[in-house]
Amino acid sequence: MLNDNKDAFLKGAFILGIAGILVKIAGAFFRIPLANIIGSEGVGYYQVAYPIYTFLLSFSAAGFPTAISKLVSEKRAVGDIRGGHRVFKVSFGILSALGIVSFLILSLGANFLVNNVVKSPRAYYAVLSLSPALLFVPLMAAYRGYFQGLKNMAPTAISQVIEQLGRVILGLILATVLLNLGTEFGAAGASFGATAGAITGLITVLIIYARKRKKIISEFQPLENYRKESAKSITKDLMRIAIPITLGAAVLPLTNMVDSMVVLRRLQASGFSYEQANSLFGQLTGMAATLIQLPPVLTAAISMSIVPIISENVVKNNIQGVKRDVKSAVRVSMMIGLPAFVGLSVLSTPIMNMLFPDEPASAGQILLFLSFATLTLCMVQALTGILQGLGRQDIPVRNLLIGALSKLVVTYTLVGIPELNVKGAALGTVTAYTVASLLNFIAIKKHIDVKFSFVQSILKPVISAGTMGILVYFTYKAAYTMLGNTLATVLSIGVGIIAYGLMLLLTGSIREQELKLMPKGDKLAKILKKTKLLK
Repeated sequence: MLNDNKDAFLKGAFILGIAGILVKIAGAFFRIPLANIIGSEGVGYYQVAYPIYTFLLSFSAAGFPTAISKLVSEKRAVGDIRGGHRVFKVSFGILSALGIVSFLILSLGANFLVNNVVKSPRAYYAVLSLSPALLFVPLMAAYRGYFQGLKNMAPTAISQVIEQLGRVILGLILATVLLNLGTEFGAAGASFGATAGAITGLITVLIIYARKRKKIISEFQPLENYRKESAKSITKDLMRIAIPITLGAAVLPLTNMVDSMVVLRRLQASGFSYEQANSLFGQLTGMAATLIQLPPVLTAAISMSIVPIISENVVKNNIQGVKRDVKSAVRVSMMIGLPAFVGLSVLSTPIMNMLFPDEPASAGQILLFLSFATLTLCMVQALTGILQGLGRQDIPVRNLLIGALSKLVVTYTLVGIPELNVKGAALGTVTAYTVASLLNFIAIKKHIDVKFSFVQSILKPVISAGTMGILVYFTYKAAYTMLGNTLATVLSIGVGIIAYGLMLLLTGSIREQELKLMPKGDKLAKILKKTKLLK
């Protein structure tokens, strides 16, 4: 029988994972038609603006949800329910102030940033359109962190889906309408979708909180048993956790900002025009990178869900529980990342041709070079969540920074080679995540001395994903001449999903206990046991 913590961890991860899938599907319905509406040039302006926005957002909304979640879960573990709610109230005030400061920096500094930092003046309106979102996302982050600390992942999941829908719908409408004024205005319309999404997401989580407020307050311990903690003390605890995570979260957008400067300049130095360089950059960051970020949605859910679970086990000194959940998180992340990497590499060109038919063949080659980053990004996310739960927020920051520096060196060197061009930046991204994931894994092994089964955690998933890749390759080759690219690609993906699921069962990679935590998992497990597919 699984204990409550493992049940909460996997169910929480499942809820967030489903929401993440829906969000990414909606995002695909945004990025794919957007790329076809404004072209890779417009996507390039959009992608220049977005890292600047996410960099500023990281200071107000990246580390705080995890910090709030961790502190709330720790206080509830010792029965201080009222104290957990006070953490939320103090953090809400801090995030409100940070949101205002971030908004002013981006709105007033947009002109300086695009002209003097990233050297892409046509991205000005796209940057300016993102600034209002910085007022609303931090407030939403406070509510999400509090509910995650309560081990209630549903409010985060629901608000994420609503936020993305608002972003997609208004972003596409504005991109289409404003495109008549110029490509840069179409990109600005798409950018403003983030603000629309932030507003709808915040309204959603406010409604959920209002409905649950009475129940939350009813669980408070009596005032005579409560020692009110000062706002200064809570702020100090929040900062202790949030600052390292925030710095880690700021590394990637900062690297992406520098990356855009390096890539655009190196491409132009090697003979490409500004428009060609911006188009190649759009293919990399707005098209190929969008696809490699789909599978890690599930491991991001694992990362968010596991932080309060491990934190509670640490407080209770339940070392065996910590080790068990660490092994589960790593194993599940491997089973998600491996098939994604194999599938994207085997079908790189067919997928890009299907989604972006007007783009050149170079888009498929970029995805091929970038595909391994799917696996390593999955591992980085899961391992980062584990280390945060262990209270070692500093380690993922340091390791991600080392990875980012490695990326810049590789990118600068390889992008300057005309034959590689922007594919060199793809290899730089792969390098960053690979270095960070290996260093995080080593740190976890040293910190808690957890032992992993090579056969169960690595060999079986590798065999399953490898078999899937072979079947996908030959399915596409056989179907292409009869069905054409789009249908052959869709058929191959379907065959891959079925083949990988069957291989997981045949190799014993997935077990009955894990199936039972899924909706209708009991019935599915019974059916699979009758057919002798479940060991």
